[in-house]
Amino acid sequence: MKKVFFLLLLSTLLISACTEETTIRNDKQNQIVSEASKEAGPKHNVKSFEEFPLEGVIDGDTIKIEYNGSTEKVRLLLVDTPETNHPSLGEQPFGQDAKEFTKQLLKDKKTVYLEFDVSYRDKYKRLLAYVYTDEGINIQEELLKNGLARVAYIYEPNTKHVDWFETVQRTAQQQAIGIWSVENYVTDRGFRKEVFNSNGENNNKSQCNIKGNINAKGAKIYHLPGQQNYEDVKAEELFCSVVEAENAGFKAAER
Repeated sequence: MKKVFFLLLLSTLLISACTEETTIRNDKQNQIVSEASKEAGPKHNVKSFEEFPLEGVIDGDTIKIEYNGSTEKVRLLLVDTPETNHPSLGEQPFGQDAKEFTKQLLKDKKTVYLEFDVSYRDKYKRLLAYVYTDEGINIQEELLKNGLARVAYIYEPNTKHVDWFETVQRTAQQQAIGIWSVENYVTDRGFRKEVFNSNGENNNKSQCNIKGNINAKGAKIYHLPGQQNYEDVKAEELFCSVVEAENAGFKAAER
């Protein structure tokens, strides 16, 4: 009887420890996403756009609104984020990051502002729009800026902001952040999950270029390509994404 009780107690402790570890990891991810969303900008004038009640976030590039009395899906124009629950593709790396990022940007928002292009719907009958918060933050711009989306699905006549978005994307590519931190992950046709191993880690680890360094005071700092003195930094550990670096306890270099 004592043996059975001991085994039950041990199982309970193990489950509790695993749950706590998962909670800490998820909280850390949400904190990273939240901090990134606080730096959103610049702000845009939304006075000429249409305002609609927000009902929820489906994934990084799709939300739900109330439109003419019904619930409608809105697909963010000209961007594509990794999948979170695709029927054939499943969940792709950075998909949950993109979804959480969009949720943070729209957290506590009752409405969103939609800027429509020429065509209002896609072949799946979803609304197509550029999405803004009431403060004038453009969701597409922020996803691209933080390396959580690629410019995609460029179909005439809905090409109003292609040049703007491609400029933002180039900066994220140069910084090698998010989806751009893993070589060959992003393609013209989507995302290649196979460049990651079964544990979700990058198979091309040698190509990761976010440098993790521990200074003389024991502080863990990561440095992005293009930052001051990046070339002179001794890489004691390499990371493929900001999320990976911060989950390992490293903080961003100030410059």
